[in-house]
Amino acid sequence: MASSRERRREALQQKLNQLRDVTNSSGVNKASIIVDASRYIEELKQKVEGLNSELVIPETSSSTSQIDDELPMVTVETLEKGFHINVYSEKNCPGMLVSILKAFEELGLDVLDARVSCEDTFQLQAVGGESQKNNDTIDAQVVKQAVMQAINKSNY
Repeated sequence: MASSRERRREALQQKLNQLRDVTNSSGVNKASIIVDASRYIEELKQKVEGLNSELVIPETSSSTSQIDDELPMVTVETLEKGFHINVYSEKNCPGMLVSILKAFEELGLDVLDARVSCEDTFQLQAVGGESQKNNDTIDAQVVKQAVMQAINKSNY
């Protein structure tokens, strides 16, 4: 029967082997595996910082950039039978969701699936399918314009 010391040693060896596998280390002893793991972590940190710096939009002195940051972002992707609509706004206005849903109805889009968050910010992800009653085909740009108009109508 293995002693508790042997079980701990085996468990530690198993964890070191896992660490070596995850970090692609070629080390064979504990110290070299840990050194390789710390280098790997530093590389990951640098990658994350690089990606974060790519995401940051450089600030300009123009007042229009500040206005653009406040406007809602609307993206519309065309699906086989409908659209995938994303709306994000840093501020939430009463009635914004209702206005957007009315715009969908006016376009003849049936909401097939939707996720909405209206707590601090406004976020909407929806899949809209063209209703069977609608004979006119609509494109993504028309949907985007209708959603933007609906947001503006909600006193954004």
